[in-house]
Amino acid sequence: MKYHGRGELHLSVLIENMRREGYELIVSRPKVIFKEIDGVKCEPMELLVVNVPDDCVGNVIEKLGRRKAEMTNMEPAEAGHTKIEFRIPARGIIGYRTEFLTDTKGEGTMNHIFDSYEPFKGDIQARTRGTIIAFENGKSITYGLFNAQDKGELFIGPGVEVYEGMIVGLNSRGEDLAINVCKEKHLTNTRASGSDEALRLVPPIQMSLEQAIEFIQEDELVEVTPKSIRLRKKILNNKERERAARRS
Repeated sequence: MKYHGRGELHLSVLIENMRREGYELIVSRPKVIFKEIDGVKCEPMELLVVNVPDDCVGNVIEKLGRRKAEMTNMEPAEAGHTKIEFRIPARGIIGYRTEFLTDTKGEGTMNHIFDSYEPFKGDIQARTRGTIIAFENGKSITYGLFNAQDKGELFIGPGVEVYEGMIVGLNSRGEDLAINVCKEKHLTNTRASGSDEALRLVPPIQMSLEQAIEFIQEDELVEVTPKSIRLRKKILNNKERERAARRS
């Protein structure tokens, strides 16, 4: 089923309503609607206005530049803030809001509105970091998660049912990484006092439905049920996914 909407928020409202009514569904990454005008492939352009702290201006301009944004105006706003206007492909806004809030320490605001259709602007750089993926089915263990959190940021805590191909974190590097988060510590005849208590986990990142839809890439899905929201790879089996990656 395809649903046409106005941005991730519009889509997430519908999906959340369906979820509360008891539906279970899988959601893929949102896509823009292309049009062919006079034989030329065209895409929707947006007028984007951001208001950011002065010390974040350079970072925001750089990130939006990678997403094919063209700055049209910049002027001082309230004390310590700058207002910047861009024209940007609608594709460039998908998945950017969470990154924008991080880059501006939660102090930035952004608003955008449809402007027109223009010739296709070319490929846009997507998320630069890979994911941490569950290696097998089972229940997440503190010991396994402790080893995994050295590789990046986790989306789950201990005691969570996971399955092979489920996304459980964000890798600090660019590639995906399969880790056994169900791994238990090997027992020995001698154990140091307090060794288990010394394992401290960083609180996991809790994503809303809208943030999850923004986060996923083309080879990933959001699994929505009345009880939970999970992220997963389209191809769950690790070996099959690796073979598919080599073919592409």
